Amino acid sequence: MIRGVASFRKLFQSSALSSKVAARYYTAQAAVQPANYSSDEEFADIDWDNLGFHLMQTDYMYVTKSSEDGIFKQGQLNRYGNIQLSPSAGVLNYGQGLFEGTKAYRTEDGRVFLFRPQQNAIRMQIGAERMCMPAPSTDQFVEAVKQTALANKRWIPPPGKGSLYIRPLLIGSGPILGLAPAPECTFLVYACPVGNYFKQGTAPLNLYVEEDFHRASRGGAGGVKSITNYAPVLKAMKNAKAKGYSDVLYLDAVNKKYIEEVSSCNIFLVKGNVLSTPIARGTILEGITRKSIMDIALDLGYTVEERLIEADELISADEVFCTGTAVGVAPVGSITYKGQRIEYKISSDQTCKKFYSRLVGIQKGVIKDERDWVVEIE
Repeated sequence: MIRGVASFRKLFQSSALSSKVAARYYTAQAAVQPANYSSDEEFADIDWDNLGFHLMQTDYMYVTKSSEDGIFKQGQLNRYGNIQLSPSAGVLNYGQGLFEGTKAYRTEDGRVFLFRPQQNAIRMQIGAERMCMPAPSTDQFVEAVKQTALANKRWIPPPGKGSLYIRPLLIGSGPILGLAPAPECTFLVYACPVGNYFKQGTAPLNLYVEEDFHRASRGGAGGVKSITNYAPVLKAMKNAKAKGYSDVLYLDAVNKKYIEEVSSCNIFLVKGNVLSTPIARGTILEGITRKSIMDIALDLGYTVEERLIEADELISADEVFCTGTAVGVAPVGSITYKGQRIEYKISSDQTCKKFYSRLVGIQKGVIKDERDWVVEIE
């Protein structure tokens, strides 16, 4: 069973939003063959065994701009490079921007899969409404992601070596002086091959519960993937990493006792056969990996709860782990709260490893996809 379905109800409601902008779909222009490598080059010449998670320039990016009526023009693939912005662009002056993150995977038999890109499109549309921006339709979003992946196919890691991280951006690119929505928006998609997000690789995370800085507050934009949510956490992250921690776990800004999320990922607690995660009430980003793990847990017979979770409950949890597109599923080895270090047992039969194995199996076509999560790029 599942308790707390508010976040799923919001997802279903968002489908109507997607349909409203269906007329904004245009087919992307075909990719131009790059001049500096041959069409039979299957892989870029890089060290696939030591990717990490850092920027690596690839070949192409997808770009389109909105017209005055908010409809996006036909997009095209340009060579990866810098973009021009007015000094008075809305994104530079007022932080009017959103980003998404999804991945392309190469299977053992050479196919290329995307994982639930439609959900990223819907989440961008919800965020765009909150930030007073037009948004690409679900079809145009997915098409842009496909085109970007195909144009950069040689950068998709071999099976088992990583994935192609794909980042769609929606920014207020038009010039504006007073505080108002930008008159023009740019939708851009670029990609980069990646391995593990954290420097320690697959080692368990050591988290620090932050009591002074907060990631989001009620009525703000914490529930959407606004660019304004991320720079404010850098101070807390810097402080925690200087003390040897992997990342920061934030508390709610009102009561300062309920856990919310880590800097760039969601968090789960396991107690017996119950999987619990903080309920999304506008201050927590509803991650696509989060949703997927909840469904997988239900399939495996777990009870899933979305609820308020007090930080004190961390002491009695059997297991804690984080989820996100970039981080995947990352086990937590310890959490430090009010000066007390809480240790968690790490083993090969951890619950999160079962979930992760099922998730990766679906993403790479090894396990049958029963929910149409996987989109094959042809």
